[in-house]
Amino acid sequence: MVKRILKKFPMAIYDTNEDEKNVVLLALENKQVKLYKFLLQKYSKNESIFRRVDKDGNGALHIAASNTDQQNMQRWPIPGDALQMQWEIKWNKFVKNSMPENFCVGHNNNGETPEAIFTREHKKLVETGSEWMRKTAESCSLVAALIATVAFATSTSLPGGTSDQNGKPLMATEPAFHVFAVSSLIALCFSVTSLVMFLAILTSRFSEKDFDKVLPWKLLMGLTSLFLAIVSMLVSFCAGHFFVLQDALKVAAFPVYTVTFIPISFFAIAQFPLYIDLVRATFWSPFGDPRKLFAPSEY
Repeated sequence: MVKRILKKFPMAIYDTNEDEKNVVLLALENKQVKLYKFLLQKYSKNESIFRRVDKDGNGALHIAASNTDQQNMQRWPIPGDALQMQWEIKWNKFVKNSMPENFCVGHNNNGETPEAIFTREHKKLVETGSEWMRKTAESCSLVAALIATVAFATSTSLPGGTSDQNGKPLMATEPAFHVFAVSSLIALCFSVTSLVMFLAILTSRFSEKDFDKVLPWKLLMGLTSLFLAIVSMLVSFCAGHFFVLQDALKVAAFPVYTVTFIPISFFAIAQFPLYIDLVRATFWSPFGDPRKLFAPSEY
């Protein structure tokens, strides 16, 4: 609709509403990413429309930092307050980088800077996102600590015992023993790594900047390590249990070993949406680099 209006009435780009907001400020206020990208690509040379301020003295960065409509919080295609906060930070960075090089950020009529507005408007989102992060880290850290305890006990107890003469494991020549030894070590390593990541989240300051990359990256690493630790622990259990069975029962035990991986499959299915959202929010941004929207002569 906006594109057709501007195509038919080019001078409409300078029109403002009763609050003295032009199309650029309105696009930022309503977080219309596609429209704002279109305006950057089409009118980036016309710096006056990007320098426009409303009747309250709010410029583009002030508008982008504000969030008076709480429904705007859910406009990003990502669930959870913590990830919403992450995309809010990305959105503000995108708008800031899209401003002209000599753009001067001042105070509005209330004497507030864009940074002050962003802190005030997103205070509640930071609190709810921090609470979700803490609860998630607390729950996962308990599981990681339990797995680390079991993995440590498993890695120090060798199936079949050791030789009285040289102290070497009696089952060292068995292929299953190597699987047991390696999987036990991997489970211990990843469980400790996961525990450290979740403890790092719990001891975080939960500042606004932490939601950009630090906290999502720690949570992503913690969940990945926890999942690998659980898988390695199950492999270690199956390999250790393999020595207990008689030769006639070893073949029949393989279906039972397969069934033991059903719980981890359910866990992976349940956490997969959260894991994908974390990867998408951390490594991908719908905004991109605003400089690529400018004409080559502009940068």
